[in-house]
Parts: sequence; C-alpha cells; structure tokens
Amino acid sequence: MEIKDLLLTCIEKKASDLHITANEPPILRIDSRLHRLNLDTLSKEDTKKMIYGVLTDPQKEKFEEAMELDFSLSLPKMDRFRVNVHIQRGSVEAAFRRVPLQIPVMEELGLPPIVTELARKPNGLVLVTGPTGMGKTTTLAAIINLINQERESLIVTIEDPIEFIFQNKKSVIKQREVYADTRTFAEALKHALRQDPNVIMVGEMRDLETISTTLTAAETGHLVLATLHTPDAPQTVERIIDVFPPHQQQQVKLQLADSLQGVVSQLLLPHASGKGLVLATEIMIGTAGVRNLIREQEIEQIPTLMQTGTQYGMRTMDKSLKELLKRGMVSLDVVLSKVKNPDEFRQL
Repeated sequence: MEIKDLLLTCIEKKASDLHITANEPPILRIDSRLHRLNLDTLSKEDTKKMIYGVLTDPQKEKFEEAMELDFSLSLPKMDRFRVNVHIQRGSVEAAFRRVPLQIPVMEELGLPPIVTELARKPNGLVLVTGPTGMGKTTTLAAIINLINQERESLIVTIEDPIEFIFQNKKSVIKQREVYADTRTFAEALKHALRQDPNVIMVGEMRDLETISTTLTAAETGHLVLATLHTPDAPQTVERIIDVFPPHQQQQVKLQLADSLQGVVSQLLLPHASGKGLVLATEIMIGTAGVRNLIREQEIEQIPTLMQTGTQYGMRTMDKSLKELLKRGMVSLDVVLSKVKNPDEFRQL
C-alpha cells in the first residue's frame, strides 16, 4: 500500500494522525485513540521505502544529515499534512498530522465570543497556549481567517512548517516557512517588522530571541499572535519572564504588562459520546488588574482575578470543565483527570 492511499484513509476516517512505524501495521489516531489498520505489519524496509517515496532529494539529504525532518505535504485537492520523519531503533518512521483544507470558523471550534474580540484588537500580544496537539494552530488559523474577512491588513505568518493555506480576502497574507523561506523564527520576525505588517503570527515562541522580538513587535503597534506550550495563563506569564536573565526581567515585566491583550489556554477532551473531541478553554484578559500583577510579579494572584473577572470574559480552566460536564459533553472521569484541585471540584 502506498502512503497516498493511507493518507486518503486518514481523511475518510477523520483521523487526526497517521503513524508509520516498523513491526506494526499503519496506525491512525481517531478522537485521541490509536487504531491499528487491518493491514500487513510493516517491516523496517517497508517503512523506509514508503516514507522515502514522498521525500524530495534535498529532503532525503537533510534527513540523512540531521536524522530528523519536519515538512508539510500537500496532495492535489486533499487535506494537507504536517510530517515529522525520525529514526527509532534504526528504523525510518513518520508521523503525519492532518491539517484540513477548510479553515474552521471560531464558532465551529467552540471558542468563546471573547476570542473574537481579541482577534479585533488593533495591536498587542495575543497568546494561544496548551500542550502539543490541543488545536493551538487551528485556533490561530480561525483568528487570522476572521481578520482576513473583516479588515484590510497586511498579515505575515512565520511557521514551521506552514499548515493552513490562506487565500487573500480583504487582507494580504504572506506565509513564510522556517528553513524553506527563512532561517529561524527570530530572524524572520526581525525582518517582518520592516515588511509593513499590521498583524504578525509566530508559529511558536521557542527561544529568548524570538520571545524578545515578539514582545517588541507587540509594543510597536502590531497585533502579534503566538503560541506557547504552557498549560495555563499564570504559567505562560512566568515562562516568558523566566526565559530572560535576571537583569532583564524587570524590563520584560513592563513590556509584557503593557502589551498583553489576552491568553487563551486550551485542552481537547474526548466527547462523552465517545465520538469527536470537545474544546475546553481558559481565558485571561489583560485588564488593568492583571497588568498590575504582572508588573509586580504577583503571578500567583492572577487565578483569583480570573475567577472574579467574568464580566471581562475571563474564566479558569476548572470553570470551563465544570460547564462542559454540566452540559453532558464530557465525562466526570475525564474532568477529574484535568482539574487543578479534584477534591475541591468534587464539592462544587
């Protein structure tokens, strides 16, 4: 069986991922669960032949040199795939993450209305955070899609690799892929500031230089959208401050306090019916109170402000989980595995 056929199966079965791994048949991830396809087990030779079948010569060279490769794969009139090729105990293996062709709308994703308001901000920093595979890229794509429909902006995205492909509507969108169109996130960001953008999207804030340039861009009148692998809003603030050496942290607190518009932290949970996934979101908005706590580095008090800041659209992850449980969308077991304080939650 060829990779193309397996990718078609992945699309038909609405799987999020396809795994090609030695000594196993091809495996799909559907609604967070792994499903082995009813096909022959793949040998070490099979996996290499299959995977090399979709690589270009430069990609093969790069993979053989670095032993790791990330790229995106698009097949005519089909969904795109974000691909990671790696070696496991001497076998060439790969993970294919499906990226739907259709860019989703905010409401379809289950994002609260306040996220639409964040998308309409003229400037500042909007962060989407959460563990890997929780739909952060999809949320950013929905935000860019909204801006593209509503206003005339020049949008520059810096991604590794490019996932959703945008068509210009009211806005002009320039999508730059790290390693293909530019060397690093930090370099692309630095040059993006000279490309007359209104909106900049940074696929991932990975290192000190990228975070530093992102903060500067958000301070200088641009709307900057970015992701971080942090579980909640308070830890997001701490992570950004802690990346910097102690002598720079005071300056960073001021920059972050002045530019942060909001943090959306998200989790994808299995639906109570066993079919599909449900989005749970924690929202922190850059109110005067939150900005003050960041300046004073009293981060531990942020959750209290989030609990009392409902009128600003704020909410904690526990509150979001409680709502989903009340609506019968997720099971109690799933909720208890995710809440901050299970004992307190049981009393609620």
